[in-house]
Amino acid sequence: MKKILALIAIVITITACKERNEKTLPRPKLVIGLVVDQMRWDYLYRYYDRYGKDGFKRLMNNGYNCQHTMINYLPANTGPGHACIYTGSVPSIHGIAANDWTDRSTGRHWYCVEDTNVRQVNSTDGLPSMSPRNLLVTTVTDELRLATNLKSRVYGIAIKDRGSILPAGHLANAAYWYNDKTGDFTTSTYYPNGNPAWLQAFNKRKVGDSLVKKNWTLLYDAGTYTQSSTDANGYEKPFKGEKAPMFPHVLDTLSDTDRYAVIKSMPAGNTLTFDIARECINGEKLGQTDATDFLCVSLSSTDYAGHQFGPNAIEMEDMYLRLDMEITAFLQYLDNTVGKDNYVMFLSADHGAAHNTSYLYDMDIPGGMLNGGIYDDMNAYLKGKFGTDSLVKAMMNYQVYFADDRIAAAKLDRTAIKSSLIEWLNKRQEITYVVDMDNMGRYAIPEPINTMVINGYNRKRSGSIQIVLDAGWIENSKATGTTHGTWQPYDTHIPLLWYGWHIKKGQTDKTTHMEDIAPTIAALLHIQMPNGCIGKVIDGVIRTSHSEKKE
Repeated sequence: MKKILALIAIVITITACKERNEKTLPRPKLVIGLVVDQMRWDYLYRYYDRYGKDGFKRLMNNGYNCQHTMINYLPANTGPGHACIYTGSVPSIHGIAANDWTDRSTGRHWYCVEDTNVRQVNSTDGLPSMSPRNLLVTTVTDELRLATNLKSRVYGIAIKDRGSILPAGHLANAAYWYNDKTGDFTTSTYYPNGNPAWLQAFNKRKVGDSLVKKNWTLLYDAGTYTQSSTDANGYEKPFKGEKAPMFPHVLDTLSDTDRYAVIKSMPAGNTLTFDIARECINGEKLGQTDATDFLCVSLSSTDYAGHQFGPNAIEMEDMYLRLDMEITAFLQYLDNTVGKDNYVMFLSADHGAAHNTSYLYDMDIPGGMLNGGIYDDMNAYLKGKFGTDSLVKAMMNYQVYFADDRIAAAKLDRTAIKSSLIEWLNKRQEITYVVDMDNMGRYAIPEPINTMVINGYNRKRSGSIQIVLDAGWIENSKATGTTHGTWQPYDTHIPLLWYGWHIKKGQTDKTTHMEDIAPTIAALLHIQMPNGCIGKVIDGVIRTSHSEKKE
């Protein structure tokens, strides 16, 4: 009888445990969003043979690799990219039309995360600071907070303010970014509890300053950097105080403020970012409660260095080899603290980058720069035709903004001015298409360019005319380094790697889009997708049964 009662008790216990497990929604303890600013897709393979087995290769070979992930809007810039990844939307809807724009109704210039109603923390200047208020929709991080009645915690970290603020969303516990005037990480009064003791302690250590004083030397022998141009060429810009842009970069003699700024373009900037990410996880005990937490990390130094040196520089090869080591160390840290099977990570980029135009010229490949002189040329042309100066207010993001106040004051026909300028622009050899953004349907533009123009146009914040340049052409005034923002694959083909909790092992060559990231995370977490989301869940990423468990 005792044996029968014992068996009954065991059955009851097993049944109760099973019922409790079925009632508990499975979610990871921590989600890590890792965005590598200006990472071209081909960097995964250009340096593949030199990566270690536990950094990029761990994500690529033991996770899920979306090989053909594309940006499908213009311009391909940092602000729109981070907004798109986390909202699952496009500038037309989420409102981050560029890093900077001119408000069409007021004529005021805006920075994408500018907020005059908040102030900067960890600073004595009392100047206006930053917040996500210009973002018009929710992020997947917002939706996680809403789904868990604010129990889930969300933090954003980056050297760039927009790289931390936009991903973390409206409901973030805090977003932290780097102040290159003080060498500290800061935040704004938008986040009520955004200046915790662990952040203050981290800032007192002046970690970044000590990293710069180590200078930037090559990780390996110079002769092994065979995927790069020769050092100290004319395509690159030297650091302040250097006579030539070549290794070793000796920067420890710079003044304090110069050292604070120079780290942004060094691999040390990535080290600093991962350091504060660890401090945030430790200080806030992320991944240690019943609710899923989310840490958004953006690595900005790859972008600063790309603008300075261009994608073929030996500096960029060394940057990514060192980044691979940083990712290895960070994954090991997550394994040891959160637990190997308790976190999920995605790695992507906000945009890519073009080759340096002088480099292309030397390789007999078409290309060139549309510099600031076209702004003066446009105004000179319109003045000669309509008798009024400065009818074009700005030329940025490959878009033309008209000075509507001047046009109205002079009682000119705005439509005639726009049509005349479009006709003039169409005669320039380096321009492929010129689009009247108020009448997009009248233009015969092939896909995917047509959709990219439409998706990128926000009627309140975008310019009136969109210029599409020939391949190899960029809007830039500097002969060194490079930039981005066009529709071409070098700017819009980005990496997308998934790894960790409930992620399949495999890859897809089907086209996916940047806005598919947020709904895929939402599906993984069983939460609502962001309220402006137009992306789709990427088929094949999420493991749905025990038999699909990754090796």
